[in-house]
Amino acid sequence: MEEQPESNPPFRNHRAGFVSIIGKPNVGKSTLMNVLVGERMSIITSKAQTTRHRILGILNGKHEDIPFQLVYSDTPGVIKPAYKLHDSMMTFVKGSLEDADVVLFVTEVGEKAAEHEVLPLLKRTDSPIILVLNKIDLSSDEEVTAKMAEWENEIHPAAIIPISALEQANIATLFDGVITRLPFHPPYFDEDELTDKPERFFASEIIREKIFLNYRQEIPYSSEVMITEFKERDDMIVIRAEILVERKSQKGIIIGEKGEMLKKVGTQARLDLEEFFGKKVFLEQHVKVEPDWRSKENKLRQLGYQE
Repeated sequence: MEEQPESNPPFRNHRAGFVSIIGKPNVGKSTLMNVLVGERMSIITSKAQTTRHRILGILNGKHEDIPFQLVYSDTPGVIKPAYKLHDSMMTFVKGSLEDADVVLFVTEVGEKAAEHEVLPLLKRTDSPIILVLNKIDLSSDEEVTAKMAEWENEIHPAAIIPISALEQANIATLFDGVITRLPFHPPYFDEDELTDKPERFFASEIIREKIFLNYRQEIPYSSEVMITEFKERDDMIVIRAEILVERKSQKGIIIGEKGEMLKKVGTQARLDLEEFFGKKVFLEQHVKVEPDWRSKENKLRQLGYQE
């Protein structure tokens, strides 16, 4: 019997899909996402656990004459939760894996494949896993080859692509590997959208990055930034921010002697905000003590951590 042609031919003129970037803290996930999307979306610092939310970066373009929409999801680094905040962060990671069309598992040459923290999470997806071996600029060719063999043996990924996100080495190969695995699908977002996050979110992330860069020990981890006002005028954007800390002593450290530290954070943040929004920014900051905010569900919900 002759096969009948399909009444609805499959959608073949556009690729679209969700790509989840997953890995342990500090392996270069945010740097990689910013390189791939071409916008400074995820805050990048040398301290671990800087990404606390799931941030979508949307990229539209053409690959071999087929238009595509790639929705990257940069997730917090995989950690063992110590606070309710960490539980929420891990919820974002799990959610991103469950709706991913392609998973980019970012690791670095120094990490061992056996008993890796991310391995149990990878079981949550049936989608192709591309193992991204980052920071190859810090290793010899022999070390990279040996590490690729180790991972091949451990998880049999769809592909292993060694890269240096910092030096943008092998990014084109990775890009091809991702695009060609995206399903044929109409776009999920409008073409002019870059992210699903509002402007207030990026304002708070930029200020939070400066806190990570300027303070040591527990201060960056026990602080959070809330944007209480974001007003766009013709000539400038007025932003008022509240910096939350857990203890009175931390408030003193954030402010610094004669307010010098807070002023430094404000100046650095304002310059980055002006570059990000392409407009003059008036920034006002206040520091507020909110004991144990990392363990309070209602506070975490208010800060956008509870989905």
